[in-house]
Amino acid sequence: MKHLISPLDFSVEELDQLLSLAQDIEHHPSKYSNICQGKKIATLFYEPSTRTRLSFEAAMLNLGGSVLGFSSANSSSAAKGESVADTIRVISCYADIAAIRHPKEGTAFVAASKSGIPVINAGDGGHQHPTQTLTDLLTIKSLKGGFENLTIGLCGDLKFGRTVHSLINSLSRYRGISFVLISPRELRVPDYIRENVIEANHIPYQEVESLDSAMPNLDILYMTRVQRERFFNEEEYLRMKDCYILDKEKMKLAREDMLVLHPLPRVNEISVDVDDDPRAVYFKQAQYGVYVRMALIITLLKEAGRLC
Repeated sequence: MKHLISPLDFSVEELDQLLSLAQDIEHHPSKYSNICQGKKIATLFYEPSTRTRLSFEAAMLNLGGSVLGFSSANSSSAAKGESVADTIRVISCYADIAAIRHPKEGTAFVAASKSGIPVINAGDGGHQHPTQTLTDLLTIKSLKGGFENLTIGLCGDLKFGRTVHSLINSLSRYRGISFVLISPRELRVPDYIRENVIEANHIPYQEVESLDSAMPNLDILYMTRVQRERFFNEEEYLRMKDCYILDKEKMKLAREDMLVLHPLPRVNEISVDVDDDPRAVYFKQAQYGVYVRMALIITLLKEAGRLC
């Protein structure tokens, strides 16, 4: 049974096939409108979500399938003490594929090990968020034409940001990539990402605290919010939350073809006056998330023999 727990669960060749399928879905949606007729996705969200949960649901509905699930732990049997392992065993009797989000790292892996259906990790704590990474990759591929020889700036919460960790893991497999890691010292990329991924793959990188100085050199600026839910100390969160705010003045420092991505939701790290800049593609990015999840659902159902 093939699952998607980490972005590295797919080879580069498989990723390229998936992204090509997503692009075909974007341009020829009618070809896929009934491909999952009679199939069900279970969305098991133990943690709040808007874009990720609704994009999975939209993806399955666009494919002609149907949706069941829950949007918080309190509305599931987890509130009664049921384990994730037991929940996924039961859900395997009801659905053909499942997407799970959980605040505890490693939960999606546990679910996959007990599941009778393909499991998609929709975010596990501060660890991984592979479908957001697929969305990011599709956005970059569609708007930049590919991944090679790009300078990627990652800005904000690089310590707890699971989207950042997943994106670094995936982009590290492409040639010519370099990273500019923009954060306060307290929110730098964890050592295991820096050492085991970036340095182990001999990828050029810089760690800087100034967004202004980094802007002129970037092909992509990936903004992230400082996540209140990952902090144990409210005072520390309040001290960090306004470290970086991208506005019109900062955009003047950037190249004309630089793209601004953001996994959303944003708080105040991107000013609304940036939204009308053609280089700001984060809402388009959200649309790409539907196409890539449609492609993922098709791919995993076919792998599992649940789709002809």
